[in-house]
Amino acid sequence: MQRGVMYGMAAGAIWGFIFLAPRLLPDFSPLTLSVGRYLMYGAVSLAVALPFARRLAAKLTRADFIALAKLALVGNLLYYMLLASAVQLVGVAPSSLIVGILPVTVTLAGRRDRGAVDLKRLIGPLLLVLAGIACINLDVFSDADHATSVLTRLAGLGCALGALASWTWYAVVNARYLQSNRHFDGNEWSILWGIVTGLLGVALGAIVWMLPAGTVQASVPASRWHLFWIVSFALATGGSWLGNMLWNAAAKRLPLTLSGQMIVFETLFALLYAFVYDGRWPRSPEVLAIVLLLAGVIWSVRQHTLEPAPAAAKEAPAH
Repeated sequence: MQRGVMYGMAAGAIWGFIFLAPRLLPDFSPLTLSVGRYLMYGAVSLAVALPFARRLAAKLTRADFIALAKLALVGNLLYYMLLASAVQLVGVAPSSLIVGILPVTVTLAGRRDRGAVDLKRLIGPLLLVLAGIACINLDVFSDADHATSVLTRLAGLGCALGALASWTWYAVVNARYLQSNRHFDGNEWSILWGIVTGLLGVALGAIVWMLPAGTVQASVPASRWHLFWIVSFALATGGSWLGNMLWNAAAKRLPLTLSGQMIVFETLFALLYAFVYDGRWPRSPEVLAIVLLLAGVIWSVRQHTLEPAPAAAKEAPAH
């Protein structure tokens, strides 16, 4: 369990960087950002898989491929398009507020799974997490940018809610599949997931390429495309391959009620990186939020380690 918690924290630290990419590349559409990131992810995963490709192919079943395609489509392509849209429309902090509810949604979704603790024991930690998330953007919403229209804000919040829903589904289905199908380790599953995501990225990129010029992506200077591919490569190697490998290792060791809490570190590190990028110290509500979020996660960990949780009578099936 301790190793699972460390893996989950490390994955959150890496995933926090993905919130900055849309700010670094505001002149690229969310669809273009998603295609670029996952084309690179597929290429990196294929290169890593070459030394043991035959062994991986021998273990891969039709059910595995279908599961990988679903997870890649919802947990990668759809999630990142929605997240990038939210960041560009309403900013990092409001987006992290919405996506930061993941510890609550994943915990609630996994409350009947094997290894889960009684939900009554998690009410206190979950309330702390919710209070922390509410504090993150207290001053942001009270001092909103009046140049941004109400429709733009609503669209951004809607995209963030869509990202929340897609990643909740991914986290639950992925964890259940890994726990019931142990013929792949976290690294192998991440590599296969990356290859399938790359194939989907190729198909999506071909559709974008066939669309009329300017339909999806406005014209940008060549120098910006250089930065685009550098950021895409960084997201592919760190935010996708390494981050997913660490998360899969955590998901195999932790019940959903605890692995859900680990996602809070993505929010914390996203805020930290945003503070560094903006060159400012966190404001008082943000400091309070960080304290509350950390306290909630630590309390949740304690609730899982105080005594063994009874196994569920029947493990929930993957969807």
